[in-house]
Amino acid sequence: MTANKHQDSATPHYNALCAAFKQIHHFEHLRALGDWDQATMMPSGGSQARGDAMAELALHIHGLKTAPDLVDRLAAAGEEALSSEQVANLREMRYQTLQATALPGELVQQKTALTYACEHAWRQQRKDNDWQGFKPNLEQVIALVREEAQILGEAQQLSPYDALLNKFEPGTRTESLNQVFGEIRTWLPDMIKQVQAKQQSWPSAPVPHTSAAAQQALNLDVMTLLGFDFNQGRLDTSSHPFSGGMPGDVRITTRYDETDFITSLYSTIHEVGHARYEQGLPPKWRTQPVGLARSMAIHESQSLFFEMQLARSPAMIVLLTEKINQHLGTALTNQSLTHLVQRVTPGQIRVDADEVTYPCHIMLRFEAEKGLVDNSLQVADLPEFWDNQMQSLLGLSTKGDYRNGCMQDIHWPVGELGYFPSYSLGAMYAAQFKASMVKTLGDIDSLIQAGEMGQIMAWLEQHIWSQGSLLTTDALVTQVTGEVLNPVHFKHHLEQRYLHQW
Repeated sequence: MTANKHQDSATPHYNALCAAFKQIHHFEHLRALGDWDQATMMPSGGSQARGDAMAELALHIHGLKTAPDLVDRLAAAGEEALSSEQVANLREMRYQTLQATALPGELVQQKTALTYACEHAWRQQRKDNDWQGFKPNLEQVIALVREEAQILGEAQQLSPYDALLNKFEPGTRTESLNQVFGEIRTWLPDMIKQVQAKQQSWPSAPVPHTSAAAQQALNLDVMTLLGFDFNQGRLDTSSHPFSGGMPGDVRITTRYDETDFITSLYSTIHEVGHARYEQGLPPKWRTQPVGLARSMAIHESQSLFFEMQLARSPAMIVLLTEKINQHLGTALTNQSLTHLVQRVTPGQIRVDADEVTYPCHIMLRFEAEKGLVDNSLQVADLPEFWDNQMQSLLGLSTKGDYRNGCMQDIHWPVGELGYFPSYSLGAMYAAQFKASMVKTLGDIDSLIQAGEMGQIMAWLEQHIWSQGSLLTTDALVTQVTGEVLNPVHFKHHLEQRYLHQW
């Protein structure tokens, strides 16, 4: 008898769990493709039928995750002789099962159907600036999210909002985020003013008008430069850029504006960061929970590493300038592209924000979500709340401009409250990872200039991607950088790029 067969016979409960979660993985794959198709290719008339089908699929997956024998086997498997990797997989199985068993199947099905309808209507309502049409839909979604948060909180002995945070960023608590964002508020407003003063001498840099077809060719070329595997993924178009699918079948999207190719290019680069992470997850564990991405903040750290740390660096700007001029027929200089992608200008739209003002958008949403979940903020009061926060944080008003205010994001229509903090946590992790990478590889710009970007990707694959969820977030970050999250690296990154490098 081989060692593997002996181990298999000694771990029957764990083996049965692996088979069950493999089946769950396959259905999750189909659900991901349904989401991708809805956002890219589904005819608008298919919304009701698709919503019903996806609700049924969500109920089926929920049933698989809450099967009585699966729950029983989780306890029994803990008594078996497992390797350290199997113990980690069992930990992630328990986490997924707890998230599922706490919620009634009817609630899961109802929320899926409701959010599909809300998100579908939101696409047109946002275009029309139709707050009155959107408000009752969002009120229904928030009511279900509050119910979900209460149930999850009671099951995990967490506050309702902490329970939502825990879905996307296991272990993160409101108290720690209050401290992190509170500390950022002490220095960020002054930094924004300093950077804007420093950039006053920059000439205006109009964005050339370019065709969507040319932008797509540019995006595909840059995706190749960044190592995207087109054999295991593809690029499509949607109203809101996203990364979806599953490892081995990754789908990313972008959007095109012929008056602003920068938005499409950098959105694509951002999504490639997500995709490279998914494509680099450990194949050995592909169908198991431990083979999934560690958390959404770690996921965002990879997309923001690509978009901010790499694509806005001086050396990458040189490469991108050449490709932009080649594909778009423009005559940009390295300096003019730098002025386009490093200019700090407070704006209303989160996805278009520069990396200095971006945390303000997240802090606004964090405060709104806390209020929406604990009932201290009502959906009807969101526009006024949003306008007040934007005035306070960035000196801008969104009064009457719902499209570019509280209706701008897809997250709330699809019921994903608790996700937004992951973006800023991801930016902090990205800066911390870069600081650690520099200690090992040396100056990143020098590597890019020497055509050695592969070393950067190999470092990320070795230290982040291939680890999947074998470690908790704190353990992973400590293993890579020698410390848990430390926002000072993010502050130093911004100071170096926007205040000291010229």
